[in-house]
Amino acid sequence: MANAADFQPVDLIIDTDPGADDVVALLMAMASRDELKLRAITTVAGNVRLDKTSRNARLAREWGGRQEVPVYAGAPRPLVRTPIYAENVHGAEGLPGVPVYEPAAPLAAGNAVDYLVETLGSAEPQSITIAMLGPQTNLALALIKAPEIVHGINQVVVMGGAHFNGGNITPVAEFNLFADPHAAQVVLDSGVRLVYVPLDVTHKVLTSEARLAQIAALGNRAGQLVHGILDEYVKADMLHYGLPGGPVHDASVIAWLLRPRLFSGREVHLSIDTREGPTFGQTIADWYGKTGLPSRVLWLQDGDAQGFFDLLSERLARLA
Repeated sequence: MANAADFQPVDLIIDTDPGADDVVALLMAMASRDELKLRAITTVAGNVRLDKTSRNARLAREWGGRQEVPVYAGAPRPLVRTPIYAENVHGAEGLPGVPVYEPAAPLAAGNAVDYLVETLGSAEPQSITIAMLGPQTNLALALIKAPEIVHGINQVVVMGGAHFNGGNITPVAEFNLFADPHAAQVVLDSGVRLVYVPLDVTHKVLTSEARLAQIAALGNRAGQLVHGILDEYVKADMLHYGLPGGPVHDASVIAWLLRPRLFSGREVHLSIDTREGPTFGQTIADWYGKTGLPSRVLWLQDGDAQGFFDLLSERLARLA
């Protein structure tokens, strides 16, 4: 059973590129009002184009009943590289398994990058957490524009990277890092406290028939939506990797914020390969301290899969 020692309220911005697992993460966060003070959702191109990720974020906001949370559209392309998308996994609209439509509430006026600069620049020191569920382009652009905003950031929790697991877009690179490694390098170089939730852990937190049935049995709209999304979304990974279930990558970030005791890892020195070639976008986690360089990134490696799905089910049960 959770207790007060498990968490402190988190002042949170979610930067995202929905995407199936992003929507699950957003619903999980929006159902956690007491623990996560959600200031805004900022969107970026990634799994699909920016117009679609922004629409999908607004759909998630509508489904989560949190219309007071502003959604700001951000970067339509990476800092340097040619844009890539993941429609082969997430479908043409970025949301497999459910009907997609234009949500009622519009985007907030303004741009995600300007919002980050203004919000972090005026925040109390080390007060705001940023959950990064897609390419890190928006935060990188904000840090390039106003490096001093790093002082308003408590931590940045990144879904991305791979070390022991291997990549999911190349043999060594995970999609979010491959989509914009130059942005990830800017964030890393800023000195902000970083937590990485890589494929190393998300490929251990897998669906199963029983876990999907657990979500479907909630009997509410949120449960039906998430069941529909996951039942379709996980098929590609199960087939490609020969896994008994599929990962729900981005929701693991929200689970870590809510219940860090479900996960384990260690502080490492991290480097990111931005050179063109076969290792482009690779994250190199110095797990055994071979470089002798400072270990400043918390790299997660293991997670409690059933604990994750119990938490997800409990949160989805709070929604309509």
